[in-house]
Amino acid sequence: MRIVFCGVGAIGSTAALLCRNLDATLVFIDFDRVESKNLLSQAYVKPSVGKNKAEALKLQLHNLHAVKAESFGVRLTRDNVEALCKGADLLVDAFDNQDSRQLLSDHARKTGTPLVHGAVSADGTFGLVRWDERFVPDAEDTQGQATCEGGEHLPFLGLLAATLARTVQDFRKHGVKRDAFVNLLAVTPVTAKESPSASVEVPPP
Repeated sequence: MRIVFCGVGAIGSTAALLCRNLDATLVFIDFDRVESKNLLSQAYVKPSVGKNKAEALKLQLHNLHAVKAESFGVRLTRDNVEALCKGADLLVDAFDNQDSRQLLSDHARKTGTPLVHGAVSADGTFGLVRWDERFVPDAEDTQGQATCEGGEHLPFLGLLAATLARTVQDFRKHGVKRDAFVNLLAVTPVTAKESPSASVEVPPP
């Protein structure tokens, strides 16, 4: 199985590391670079500062866990989405903005590729893991709005990322698609009937 993580910031980088034991090829797409402030909430180490996030995550997996992955340090656009996502058996959306999420959703629906979203609310108090059939992304309240910069949200982000990783694992092993609502106290599984199309604000980590 080829699993493509789109966006490897706070949620995506942690979820990807938690998927390192899966019998699958992991692929990372992100144009951004690791900054010192990212170390507070993202799964990067100090030597990664200044490196492209997708490349840095690939190197960490190889150096620390002997896991080989692929990386594409570019921005996903309408011109390259087909090429970058070609051959994917599963797309994992951990982007931080509406436009990128919608682009990925359009591609997934056009090609019939399974897509699961991981998203955090604007105030950093709850998150969703939701399959594309029941997900509608909202724009940020303000452009560049940050909720995941500091370490105060780290336990919650870890919980959300772990839920996303388990969802990927369940799909890989059993073909099951489960949604979940995550807050500071609990992870609540959500059935398809209880999970109509819903939106969540997705500010950048």
